[in-house]
Amino acid sequence: MVDAVVTVCLEKALNILEEKGRVVSEYRKQLKDLQDELQYMQSFLKDAERQKRTNEVLRKLVADLRELVYEAEDILVDCQLENSDEDDNEQRPSNAWLSRFYPARVSLQYKKSKRLKEINERIKTIKTKVEPYFKFRTPSNVGRDNGTDRWSSPVYDHTQVVGLEGDKRKIKEWLFCSNESDLLMMAFVGMGGLGKTTIAQEVFNDKEIENRFERRIWVSVSQTFTEEQIMRSILRNLGDASVGDDLGTLLRKIQQYLLGKRYLIVMDDVWDKNLSWWDKIYQGLPKGQGGSVIVTTRSESVAVKVQARDKTHRPQLLSADNSWLLFCKVAFAANNGTCERPELEDVGKEIVTKCKGLPLTIKAIGGLLLCKDHVYHEWRRIAEYFQDELKDNTSEIDNVMSSLQLSYDELPSHLKSCFLTLSLYPEDCVIPKQQLVHGWIGEGFVMLKNGRSATESGEDCFSGLTNRCLVEVVDKTYSGTILTCKIHDMVRDLVIDIAKNDSFSNPEGLNCRHLGISGNFDEKQIKLNHRLRGLVSTTKTGEVNKLNSDLAKKFTDCKYLRVLDISKSIFDAPLSDILDEIASLQHLACLSMSNTHPLIQFPRSMEELHNLQILDASYCQNLKQLQPCIVLFKKLLVLDMTNCGSLEYFPKGIGSLGNLEVLLGFKPSRSNNGCKLSEVRNLTNLRKLGLSLTRGDQIEEDELDSLINLSKLMFISINCYDSYGDDLITKLDALTPPHQLHELSLQFYPGKCSPSWLSPISLPMLRYMSICSGNLVKMHERFWGTETNTHWRIEGLMLNSLSELDMDWEELQRSMPYLRTVHANWCPELETFPIEDVGFRGGVWTKTPPHRT
Repeated sequence: MVDAVVTVCLEKALNILEEKGRVVSEYRKQLKDLQDELQYMQSFLKDAERQKRTNEVLRKLVADLRELVYEAEDILVDCQLENSDEDDNEQRPSNAWLSRFYPARVSLQYKKSKRLKEINERIKTIKTKVEPYFKFRTPSNVGRDNGTDRWSSPVYDHTQVVGLEGDKRKIKEWLFCSNESDLLMMAFVGMGGLGKTTIAQEVFNDKEIENRFERRIWVSVSQTFTEEQIMRSILRNLGDASVGDDLGTLLRKIQQYLLGKRYLIVMDDVWDKNLSWWDKIYQGLPKGQGGSVIVTTRSESVAVKVQARDKTHRPQLLSADNSWLLFCKVAFAANNGTCERPELEDVGKEIVTKCKGLPLTIKAIGGLLLCKDHVYHEWRRIAEYFQDELKDNTSEIDNVMSSLQLSYDELPSHLKSCFLTLSLYPEDCVIPKQQLVHGWIGEGFVMLKNGRSATESGEDCFSGLTNRCLVEVVDKTYSGTILTCKIHDMVRDLVIDIAKNDSFSNPEGLNCRHLGISGNFDEKQIKLNHRLRGLVSTTKTGEVNKLNSDLAKKFTDCKYLRVLDISKSIFDAPLSDILDEIASLQHLACLSMSNTHPLIQFPRSMEELHNLQILDASYCQNLKQLQPCIVLFKKLLVLDMTNCGSLEYFPKGIGSLGNLEVLLGFKPSRSNNGCKLSEVRNLTNLRKLGLSLTRGDQIEEDELDSLINLSKLMFISINCYDSYGDDLITKLDALTPPHQLHELSLQFYPGKCSPSWLSPISLPMLRYMSICSGNLVKMHERFWGTETNTHWRIEGLMLNSLSELDMDWEELQRSMPYLRTVHANWCPELETFPIEDVGFRGGVWTKTPPHRT
């Protein structure tokens, strides 16, 4: 990934050289020399990444270059911070600007300038040594990394499945024809990448299966899972956190939940290294009531051990026709899976033949080609490179890994760094997309292109990985926004291997720049890695980190940290005390304390974090106040205080954060002591806004138009949980959201009738609408657009927990002719909706696409 490291560093150098700050002049010559050297080096680095796998000399040179560039980038960040200090001093009516002439400061600048000069000399030496291996291009052909993908949004639909209809039908027959007097055991056996988990998911999510089994439980069983972890995972699926219980109690709870119920348990990816847990769990499962267990595994011995010999399914490789069909669904996803260029079909089928019917290989190559230009010479190049990667392979597993390696090698430089972040997460971990994107922004991996904002560009990076099938989508919102993801075991094997070789991270947590915080976190990992760039909580869903204060205090010893994510963690002392030295983390750009305890207030020394871009303290119910210092974070892009129940208001001055793109959990002050809604007018770069409104006096009469001119605002969420008073309803009805709004969420709306502005004429560009909980009984007459003869452009609608809302399905369809999906549950009055059980668990209506002739 040295090409990625160089790209990030070069981007910083170019940005600094474009700045007008006085401090830059101290380093200008060295920065210009660094820029020139890195631009030359860019011309060979991608080839070097491939050749270093078989050339020890080149591997050592590339590693040396990587370390030099890392150090240079640290100096560049210091330059940026000094420029920022200069700008602040210019705004202060004092003699603070004289501080730049203090001997200590001048000496530090001299040392940094001297070190940059030394780094440049060493880079020149490395260049001389590698020149025999490569032909260098002139600087005019290189420079800022293009890094532009063909698609900036998810294109490939990960829910599409090919060639598994027979497998699914066979398993359903086993399940429906089983003898209910015993426990039905089934095993899916086959190599990695064959589709075992996909078949299990297809069965698990089938509507008939859902109706047959009262309890459905999915457990991902990693190689390191213990008996206790498996039991707790089963109970979490059943809605029980089971904190503090011993093994006997856990097993009894499982029995109680399943007793008298027909249940289906899927244990995904079971290994044969240690199956001692199985006997105890098996003995504890209720028998004779139609229960079934599916185990997916790569090992025949596991199928024997779980007594599934009679019901063992071995998925087959895809046929030639189905292989080509799956490839087309991925590679031509933007064209509905249709190849319309004969010259691409010929080379595409040649590539598919080399995949030998393995779904994971086909998807990896298809995803790679989806993101390449659809021109013959580019596809031919990939076909020849793929053939070269396969030539020494002796097994199907090798072929899968070659396809994944090829996909990595062909990533744009900045996406390589983003991809390597996935190496931090444990096996079978469900990963929050937002955590990834925020970390990428904090580390500078996100390249700003084509006028896209930082958060949009971060989303683009994520789409780049999902479109290439390197990342699998797990959960989406009703509007299609991806919430969580995971990676296949074989993708994880690849990313861990690359990350270890490049000192990005490694499972032992030694000699690397990134660490994941999980249950087995070791203090020595901090002591031996003082040049850490990222420290990220990687705890699995439903689990928490329990960290002692002595260990947590060591975090602030890592002076070069860019990302500190301690979310989902419990500490034995107030976090404000533990992180009282956080001011030493001058490079820190992303700080997440989401869902931590106890967090009552931020550390006092936070005011020194001038480089902060992401601040997330969501779901901290005990957080009572935000220090005024947060308005000093002029680089702040994201401020997330969602579900901070004890927080009364935000401090004055939020409106001065002109770079802010995401503001969530914003509580306008009821008095002049805090931030009023009117300050939002100044946040002209805002893309997402989450408002928490519980009282009418949070909005003054002259503030009702505060949102109307926010031209970049795409998403608004209004949460009125625990509100009271008719005054709030009146104020909400008089609010004026911007016309270009793309998505709207109303939660716990207190009025009986929807706001008058919720209409197709006021929100002509709205595509997604969610209304959840509250007192809504009917929609305002303007909602239907009959008076103005206008129709909604809405494509997705969600209605949840609205016990009194009455709405006619046909009338809704007339007013929303573009509607494609409706999610509705716990809405008993929506009897005309074509959604089964809409007053209870409900479901989803999807518009049937027109038949294509």
